[in-house]
Amino acid sequence: MPSGTGGGTVVSLKRPRRAAAGARRGAAGTRPSPAQRAWLARGLDQPGGKLPLFDEMGARVSERTVQSCLSRGWAEPWFDNPLKPDWLVCRLTEKGRRALAGKG
Repeated sequence: MPSGTGGGTVVSLKRPRRAAAGARRGAAGTRPSPAQRAWLARGLDQPGGKLPLFDEMGARVSERTVQSCLSRGWAEPWFDNPLKPDWLVCRLTEKGRRALAGKG
């Protein structure tokens, strides 16, 4: 068998390029993405605006969703969880409430 002819498929391991930060939906100064909106909205009916660690199906909320909301000021860290120090407990901010209401 000649070298380089294993019959396999060549697959690129490069990740797709992302859009520029300002071009992405959910970028600073814009409305929350559907995932961000779903997570933030769950804090509307909770005491103190507490945001859940898990979604409705029991899966952990995406760290990317949490961090993007924190960076935009829509959520803020609330308190440390002594039983699970690696879990970030957050609450909805006033800016997050305005973003959900479409008022920036």
